[in-house]
Amino acid sequence: ATCKPWRSGHILPGLWERCQPPSRKGINVTAGQGQQVGAQEKQVLEDLEMPLARRETETLFQEQPQTGNQYLEDALLRSYLKTHLPPKVLEEVNQDLERFGNRLLTKIKPLGWECELNPPVFRQYDAWGQRVDHIVTCSAWRRMKEIAAEEGLIAEAYERRYSSWSRLHQAVKLYLFSSSSGGFNCPLAMTDGAAKVIESLGIPGSLKNAFDHLTSRDPKKFWTSGQWMTERRGGSDVANGTETVARKQPDGTYCLYGFKWFTSAADSDVTLTLARVEDAEGQVKQGSSGLSLFFLKVRDEEGKLNSIQVQRLKDKLGTRQMATAELWLDGAKAELISAEGRGVASISNMLNITRIHNVIGAVASMRRMISLSREYARRRVAFGKLLKDHPLHMQTIARMEVQTRGAFLLLMEIVRLLGLVETHMASEQDHLLLRLLIPVAKLYTGKQASAVVIEAMESFGGQGYMEDTGLPVIVRDTLVLSIWEGTTNILSLDVLRSLTKSQGQVMAVFFSTVQKKLELASGTAKLERAVKQMRDAVSSLAQFTQVAGSKGAVTMELAARDFSYALARIYAGVLLIEHAARPDASSTDISAARRWCNQELCPVAVELENSSYEAEEALQDSALVYEGSPDSGSRL
Repeated sequence: ATCKPWRSGHILPGLWERCQPPSRKGINVTAGQGQQVGAQEKQVLEDLEMPLARRETETLFQEQPQTGNQYLEDALLRSYLKTHLPPKVLEEVNQDLERFGNRLLTKIKPLGWECELNPPVFRQYDAWGQRVDHIVTCSAWRRMKEIAAEEGLIAEAYERRYSSWSRLHQAVKLYLFSSSSGGFNCPLAMTDGAAKVIESLGIPGSLKNAFDHLTSRDPKKFWTSGQWMTERRGGSDVANGTETVARKQPDGTYCLYGFKWFTSAADSDVTLTLARVEDAEGQVKQGSSGLSLFFLKVRDEEGKLNSIQVQRLKDKLGTRQMATAELWLDGAKAELISAEGRGVASISNMLNITRIHNVIGAVASMRRMISLSREYARRRVAFGKLLKDHPLHMQTIARMEVQTRGAFLLLMEIVRLLGLVETHMASEQDHLLLRLLIPVAKLYTGKQASAVVIEAMESFGGQGYMEDTGLPVIVRDTLVLSIWEGTTNILSLDVLRSLTKSQGQVMAVFFSTVQKKLELASGTAKLERAVKQMRDAVSSLAQFTQVAGSKGAVTMELAARDFSYALARIYAGVLLIEHAARPDASSTDISAARRWCNQELCPVAVELENSSYEAEEALQDSALVYEGSPDSGSRL
């Protein structure tokens, strides 16, 4: 009898080879082997009809999806670089990225999996009862730190070998690195942010050594940084939630006292943190104007903690490869690096960088899951044919691809603008646009990534739910991206602040930039409908801003999320249209732009028509949420 067992596939490198018997048959598609696909697919179908007695094993009859050099397989990335980079820069960057892609495939991916299998362990006491508070990390995690230095994953942005394009070069390397990094992309985000803060302060003499370590290519000198902001009251309300105090010492340094509730990458070498400076009477100023920014080393020259006690490591849903801890600061020696009371303003540069890194991680996770899904579709047979030959399955992956392309181009636009700002080549309009797009991109791609990776996991069927495939790891690690560096609602309100602080100038720049890009693409016949859809959306958004502006603060707050979504969809859509209007654009580029524009581009206009942003609606929201609760009446 012919036996057809339940089929699915395994993903992660290293574990698959150790746990599964070798398979000699199936489809192994890599770059340059497209002509072999047909014959290999035929072989898979023939093998499925082979009697069980003739098979080599009785294990799951399905092959692991194989992906190759990430850079060479990312057509959108390569076409973007070809379009935008100067020829000489493109030649050098192309060589570096191809080399790096090979290193990722052969060396870095296995290390990333080892980080997942060997999470950090907290050893509070030694064998003799002495408190040591030692966070033990695996050798693969420590090797990741060395590789980050060797590859210049921080240094690249600050050496500026390619002028304004250096930041984009760095971002692309981080994008390729992220999904293989074993969680090390997080400490790199904070390290980049710390370096940016120090640079923005003019690299004062007392911080020159730290800056050199943070941006070093020497693994023996390279430091990573933390970002200790969240305290016991928790969350994004830093102004009211920060209790840590700083007491000035006779030598001009400060000692910090307080409790840090979340400290990601707690094994870092240094950190930036906020605290309130005590006056001569021991009093502190409340609110954001009472916060100052401090730099401190986590350990002294002898390797002992800097008057810091580790309470415990957090038990997290994801990012388990990285140590997140609760810390007591009990007189930690620190240096005041901002003007007193200007801590929030000074650390804003760090937040901008870490939010961009959050976007990088979101786009990278989407790209990784789609790459695995499309390769799996070339191997998995269901109902007598490969998944790739089922139209509905391919439609689902195509929709994920469109979302990922929009997010990728939005990321590239942000780092392009950041590069111009950092090299003093940006106009005032560039500054305003960057200020708006950072929170917009962070909030939107965080949501996109969660949706895409869950949809992609489903494309593997039951096997996508199996831990040893590694797919659940990607899903768990992605879900935090809508929380890190500000939740969706917090960032939506930040978008509104950018409008208020610029007195509306930022929206004028947004509209003019979008219109210019659409004008350049208007001559492309195949994009005519997409351009019209986008212009209609822009018109609706402009109408909303006029109407909502006269309705007061409550209306704008209720509309903040939908408004931010509209900004993201419109701008990403315009970038897709711009990319598709190139003379050498592919049919895929054109299809992606057209499909993006078929969605609801301006949800805020629809909800305005439905009166969703009226004060009465806010009361109804509360009624819906708390109906039946004991104190529902008092809440209303």
